[in-house]
Amino acid sequence: MKRIEIVVDEEALGDLLGLCRTANVRGYTFIKHAGGLGSRGERRPDDYALEEKNAVVILACEEQQAERLVMALRPRLKEFGGMCLISDCSWVIGPAASY
Repeated sequence: MKRIEIVVDEEALGDLLGLCRTANVRGYTFIKHAGGLGSRGERRPDDYALEEKNAVVILACEEQQAERLVMALRPRLKEFGGMCLISDCSWVIGPAASY
């Protein structure tokens, strides 16, 4: 199985979740109001003067689903203003809902 972590500008979250549905990924977790330091500088969701927010999507799926998602995501990732990390993982407990 593959673990995928995607960070995007919070405004792009809806589009990203649409790509997940297109790739037939049925289970994911998203976290809004994420901050950090990356290629666009520091993102501080608690800064009221310049409020810039990221969202993080975490999911686990089979390798073929990961490939479909990456193919759909790759051309849009720069537009979404984010990054994507993929790693191998093992499902520990519970139903593997994404596949």
